[in-house]
Parts: sequence; C-alpha cells; structure tokens
Amino acid sequence: MATRGNQPKQRVTNAGSVSAKSGKSGKPGGRPPKAPPIRQATPRDWIGGARLRTLPLAIAPVALGTGAAYLFDNDAGWHWVRALLCLVVAVGLQVGVNYANDYSDGVRGTDAHRVGPSRLTGSGAAKPRSVLTVAAVFFALAAIAGITVSLLSGFPWLVAVGAVCIVAAYFYTGGKHPYGYYGLGEVFVFVFFGLVATAGTMFVQVATVSFEAWLAGVAIGLLACAVLMVNNIRDAPQDRRAKKRTLAVLLGDGLSRALFAVFTLVPFGILAFFGTLFPNALYVFFALLAAVPAVIITLTGRTAPEFVLALKLTSLTALLFGVGLAAALAF
Repeated sequence: MATRGNQPKQRVTNAGSVSAKSGKSGKPGGRPPKAPPIRQATPRDWIGGARLRTLPLAIAPVALGTGAAYLFDNDAGWHWVRALLCLVVAVGLQVGVNYANDYSDGVRGTDAHRVGPSRLTGSGAAKPRSVLTVAAVFFALAAIAGITVSLLSGFPWLVAVGAVCIVAAYFYTGGKHPYGYYGLGEVFVFVFFGLVATAGTMFVQVATVSFEAWLAGVAIGLLACAVLMVNNIRDAPQDRRAKKRTLAVLLGDGLSRALFAVFTLVPFGILAFFGTLFPNALYVFFALLAAVPAVIITLTGRTAPEFVLALKLTSLTALLFGVGLAAALAF
C-alpha cells in the first residue's frame, strides 16, 4: 500500500518545483516538469522511500494466514518455506508500490504541493528512471517468490493472481487513469493487503481457505484502510490542490475522520467474535492501547505531526492485531 509522509526527516519539497497541471504519468526516465536540479540521493533517502512504517500491513496478513493454516491442519505442521515465500511476496509488493507511487506522483506533478517530507522523484533527489527501476526490482522479487510458492503448493494458476496483484499495485497511482486518484485506494488495500494476502497465505499451505481466514482478512484489511485513510487525511489539502481525489478528499474532513475510526475499531468487534471461540484471542485487545490513541488523535488533530503519529500508532495496531490473532489461532 503506498502512503505519504512516512519518511524520516528530509528536505521540504519546493511547492513550486513541479507543475500540478500535468495530467500525464510521464514516460519512464522522464523528469517532472520544472523539477529542481537532480542531486544524488543518499541511502537515507532510499530507505525513507521504502516507507518502512507500512511494512506491518505486509507482515500481519501473512501471519494471520499462517495461523489459520495451522489451525486447520496442525497435524501437517508448519509450512515455513511457503509462509516465508508469502512474506517475501507481500513485502515485495508493499515496498514496490511505495516506490512506484513515488515515481508516478513525481512525474505527474502531484508532489508539487507537498509540505511534508519530500519524495525521491518530486524533490529531484533521484532520477525518475532510477526510482521506477527500484520499484520494478521489488516487484520482480515478489514475482519470483510468488512463482516459487505456487509451484511448491501445486497450484501454478496462482501465478495469474500474483500478476494481477503487481498490475494493481502499479496502477494505484501509475498510468493515465490511476484508480488511487478516484477514491479507490482503500478498495485496493482492503482486497490485496487484507483478503488476498490472508486467504492466499493459507491456501498455499493447506489448499483451502477457512472461514476464520476470510474473517481475519476482513479485519486486517480494515486496519490497512485505516492506515491509508489517516495518511490521506493528512495530505488532503495538498491532494485537493493537485486534483488527486482520494477518498479523504471526496468525503471531506469530518466524514473521513469518522470513517477512520470505523476502519480502526470494527476489527476489534470481529476480534470479540474470535474471543468466543479462541480464548487466547482476548489478549489481542491489548492492541487497543495503540488503536484508541490513534482514533483520538485523528478525530481531534490539526497538524501534520499529529497525523503522522496517528499513522504510526495505526500501523502498530495492525502489527499487534495480526501477529497476536495469528498466535491465538495457532495456539
């Protein structure tokens, strides 16, 4: 899932460095209109471009799918190799989409209005072709791991599912009509970092998907939506100027904040159901220690640092929820 404002302290993008009137995604290797002189990006810049705070959204569904697989067939033991390959797929897609988002928004001119941490492409810290190449490398790693796990599990048709995931990841903000610019970003993260990641991880291990896996996928998918929503609430004023119509822009400030609360808290209602079947799942309510402050900050916050803190807390909530519920299912 791609978010904004997740990098460590970096330069502030010159608001006039890129024309926001460009409606094209640009050709690979092309520079943003009126971009500042390119300087060599530092390792810190590239690490920031990966947006490591979003990685819990890749780890949590794989953990849940593995826990559900063990619950379904614990006699078969742990399929560690397949689970680790699924993790490589999820992390590769997550980091790949983050770099692809950096590239696409940069050459499109969307980042001209950024007031927070700068991007590799939009700030001129790295050539667009270099950023796109790094995105392609991570997509390739995800593809290789996906092909391997599909063959090991005996379901080669899963390669087609993986291909759809990569295409969807790129066109989130890439291409002439990126669906992330039409309020569909939350649909993407719910489907691919919720349902597909959780159910797919279980399927390659035990050749079926249980009710528990689907329900857990819904819960973690909602938390992934919450992470994207709080990020887009923070960036709504800039996105509105750049004509990037995220769901936060379309709904407006008040409804977006309320929907964030729904995305964050409904999973704990699902958790209550799991608690009636798996007593250890009740321990996962510990994640509310991160979730409740995130909701309060988002409902009342006014400054960018407040929303960044809420984003960190929401990502932590997703990690605690996913790993904790996975353990409850397995043990």
